[in-house]
Parts: sequence; C-alpha cells; structure tokens
Amino acid sequence: MDLSHGGGLAGDALVDQLLLARGVGPDDLLRHRSPTLRTFLPDPSCFRDMDVAAERIAQAVLCREAVTIYGDYDVDGATSAALLVRLFAMLGHSAGFYIPDRLLEGYGPSGEALVRLANNGSSLVVTVDCGAMAHEALAQAHDAGLDVVVVDHHKCAHALPRAVALVNPNRLDEGDEAAGHGHLAAVGVAFLLAVAVVRTLRAHGFFSDREEPDLRALLDLVALGTVADVAALHGLNRAFVAQGLKIMAQRRNTGIAALIDASRLSRAPVCSDLGFALGPRINAGGRVGEATLGVRLLTTESPDEARALAEQLSRLNEERRAIEQTVQEEAEAQLTGQQDRAVHVLAGAGWHPGVIGIVAGRIKEKTGRPALVIALDPASATGKGSGRSISGVDLGAAIIAAREAGLLVAGGGHALAAGLTVSADKLGQFADFMEERLASRVADAQMGQTVALDLTVAPRGLNPYLAEQLEGAGPYGVGWPSPRIAVGSVSLIRADVVGQSHVRLIARGDDGHSFKAIGFRMAESELGQTLLHGSAQRRLWLAGRVKVDDWGSHPAAELHLDDAAFAGVN
Repeated sequence: MDLSHGGGLAGDALVDQLLLARGVGPDDLLRHRSPTLRTFLPDPSCFRDMDVAAERIAQAVLCREAVTIYGDYDVDGATSAALLVRLFAMLGHSAGFYIPDRLLEGYGPSGEALVRLANNGSSLVVTVDCGAMAHEALAQAHDAGLDVVVVDHHKCAHALPRAVALVNPNRLDEGDEAAGHGHLAAVGVAFLLAVAVVRTLRAHGFFSDREEPDLRALLDLVALGTVADVAALHGLNRAFVAQGLKIMAQRRNTGIAALIDASRLSRAPVCSDLGFALGPRINAGGRVGEATLGVRLLTTESPDEARALAEQLSRLNEERRAIEQTVQEEAEAQLTGQQDRAVHVLAGAGWHPGVIGIVAGRIKEKTGRPALVIALDPASATGKGSGRSISGVDLGAAIIAAREAGLLVAGGGHALAAGLTVSADKLGQFADFMEERLASRVADAQMGQTVALDLTVAPRGLNPYLAEQLEGAGPYGVGWPSPRIAVGSVSLIRADVVGQSHVRLIARGDDGHSFKAIGFRMAESELGQTLLHGSAQRRLWLAGRVKVDDWGSHPAAELHLDDAAFAGVN
C-alpha cells in the first residue's frame, strides 16, 4: 500500500488490508477485526485429557480436598498459577501454590517437592507451565498416592509421564483442532481448563444455589502471561490479549493495578507494556529474588501488600538489569571465536542462571542466529542453560533430540525458546550436535529473511492518526507483527547515540516535515554505524514501526527503526 501522497486507505479498509496481508481470508475479516472469545474460543473438550482433568478438579472442589498449584518461576508460570488459585477462590475453595526456587530446585516439578506436598496433606496437585517431561518426578508422586494433573504447552516426547491427566496442545498424539492451538501459552491452556471446570461443576449442579464465576475477570492474567511468554499473537491468543487488555484497564486485579503503578504507567497498558514493563518485573522475582513473589502479587486482595510486593519486584528488576549486563558482556566476548557457527553455545562459570534466557535473547537479536547461554556450576560439574531461536528454526525439538541422544541431563521447550541441563564434560559434544542438526536450517531461515513492508508514506504521512489507524489490526506481537512502514525519501538532520547503544535520528523529507526515529541497541551494528557516520550526504528510506511519542504537549509520531536504504546521492 502506498500512502505517500495522502490519498490511500483509511479506517476499516486499511485494517482489512493489514489483516489480509497476515493471512486472514476475505470471509473471515470481521471476526479478526475485533477478536473476541465468543468467536475464537474452542470447545475445551477437543483437547486430550481436558474432560478428565476438569472432572478431577471438580471432584476436589465438591469434596473440599487440599489442592496445590505447582507453577514455574517465569511470568507464564506465575500467571497460570495465579489464574487457577483465583479460580478456586471464585468457587469458594482455597488452593495453595508452590513455585520452585530457580537456583536450588531448577525448572519443573521435583519428586521430592511433590512427595512433600502429599505428606503435608495435598491430595491433588495441578502443575502449570511445567510437567510435560517430568517422568521421574510424576512417578514418585504416583507412588506417594498423589494425583497430578499436568497443564503445559511445552513440546512433549512420545512417552508421557504418569499423571491423572496431561492437557497440552503440543502432545504428539493430539487431534488436529487442539494441535492448531499449539501456540497457546500455558496460561491460555489454564484458562481453557477453567472453562471446562466450571462447565463440569455446572453439570454436577454446583451452581444451583450460587452464582457462576465470571471467568472474563481472569483475562488480564491470560494477556500478561501470553505476551510475556512471547506466544504467537494469532487466532485465540489475539482474542485473549485484546480482551485481557480491556480487563486490565479496569484495574480489577489488585496486584496488576499495583504493578502498573510501580511501572509508572500513567495510562491503560498496551500490548508492548506487558512485555517490556509489567512482565520483566514479575520475572525478576523468579530470576534474582524470591520465586513466589509474582504469584503472591497476582493473587493478593490487599492494596498495601500489593504495593509493597510491586515495589520489591521493581527493585529486583533493577538488580536483574545490572547482573544481566555483566553476563552479556562476558558472553559476547566469546562470540569472536564462534563466527563460523550457525548456533552459538556460550558458557561461563558464575553466570547467574536467572538472566541467561534474557542474554540468549540479546545474543540472538545481535547475531541473527540461535543462541544458548549456559551458567556452569563447578561444584556440580553441570550447567543450566537457556536458548532463544530465530523464526524457522525449532530449538525445542533440537533440545529434546539432544536429550534423547544422551547429551543432556534434562531439556525441553518450544520452537523459539528452550531450557536445558548439561554435564560440563558433554558441553562440547552438545554444541557440535546442535551445530550439525541446525546449521542447514539456520542457513535456510536466514536466506528467507526479508524486510516485509506493509505500506509506504511520505514524511508528513507519519503522524499520530496513522498510528491510531494501524492499531486497529492489533494487538501485535510474535506471529502477528506490527505493521512495518517505509518513510522517504529523507535526509538526516541529526544522528547520535542515546543511552548505551540506541541510535537516535532526526530526519526531514522534501515535504518539509521532520520526525524522530530511533534504532534500539543498534549503535554497534553495521546499520547503526552507517547511519551515524556514513549517511550525512545521502538521501535515505527508513523502515520501521510507527509509535506515538506523547511526552510533549502535542503527541507526535516517531519511527522505531528496523532498516534503512540509500535513495541516491544529493
């Protein structure tokens, strides 16, 4: 689409063109223009074991059993656990929760912890965002007489662990309809389970003398966990996030309201805030603080407690940033010896396991290749690792294959993110295995990389009205990218570095309109150096995503830069 001269599409027509470009069929535009649960929510019974899981949880409610929700220490795990704790509260029942310590216990259910929960009186444990590969731990729980329901979304092996029910759209034996929801975060699967539980209790006559809970009140948790876990925002996830943001704006959840205030947001959160402002604060508890802080915040009804927890998480987030910077510098120093590698495997003793996932993501962004960052523990001669991948390269499947080949103590994940535990003496073999398995796939993915554009505009067309219209096809995220526009041609009035590594530009077009553009973490890249030092006398086209800068008295549009190209010599 070309809006360079102001005569292009507007309103619904522009939104429809964006939806069509993202694969929506012409007959399905209305449903996607305003994504709602009514039009996207599947029948939960299409998932294997869903009805079994719902019946077992319903029986626990009817019989007043002691129930514990066993979560993970990241945002998806915290929101999933909080959602089910809140569901039980809505049903007039109390459920406890257990979040393992990242450093002492690691990822996923441990047999020791499950047996301890059984000995303390729990007859049912529901694991969320973990458990799909916990064969040994769930076997111990079974031997201890403890019923376990697994709610997960990570990739599964052919053999499933022993559980009352295992609900996971990524089961290898899942049907086509349920498998089509493999992009859900665990919190999305937990919400579907909540729907199934309420339906099952209704069939038992549970609501004959009480009001049914309004499950829509839980959608703020679903939106937060979905975006923070970088789940693909298409289909049902778009509806979850679109509707969840509306609930979040109503500040129904005391903890989320406190988190918004601690993040210094003076407006209702938008999708990007969940990933860059709220999510990192929840994550900070599990990464460098106390693992239970996130769930405690998201389940409290006390404004004073919520305020204190949100402030504590904000302080921990600042501490996390400092630790992350140190690990990132040391990890990047190892890249010079891996220039020919398609998959970067970086390891260091003393690296904090709580930040390795973030660092892996930074390395992946910088190199355009999958990255695995491993924190080595000399005392145990093992390493805890976290990986991030590029589109088209399934890292989770490769990690599972490495585990099945005997190269890992533990490991799993999904296409774009994975975790692992490796013996130090097998680190080299593991790196070679990943290189051999993924090198050709990385090459194919990189060959297919292009800068896709949704529309072009003259500089004067880059304005707040355009940004508002583009938001009509949102929410945007992984799998549903925000529109990328090209603006030009322009000359650069100013180019400098702000912060530690961001490139800031002031550009002006032939129409006399000037605007600001910023390239995040771009200062050391080839593009960043060209913009800073090699483009003063050249005209450019700039490509990126339009955002509204509302810091001044009059909102203005700015471009968040992805790429640039020379337009010719003045």
